[in-house]
Amino acid sequence: MGLKEEIKSAIVRSGCTMSEVVRRINEQYGRQDSVANLSNKLTRGTLKYREAQEIAEVIGYRIEWVRKDEQE
Repeated sequence: MGLKEEIKSAIVRSGCTMSEVVRRINEQYGRQDSVANLSNKLTRGTLKYREAQEIAEVIGYRIEWVRKDEQE
């Protein structure tokens, strides 16, 4: 599963829509992003790590780095 699918899946699991996520990001981080802008970044694969962290934050997730040998 690619980043686009992972993020969209997490948004759905959180009970939010893309519109709600963008609204929350704009409010919390003082931005003026649009749903189309976020969708385009996901499609093109140009989403910045900071933006992925912001999405995770507003939907109640966190991004965590786990060593491969700790997953087994």
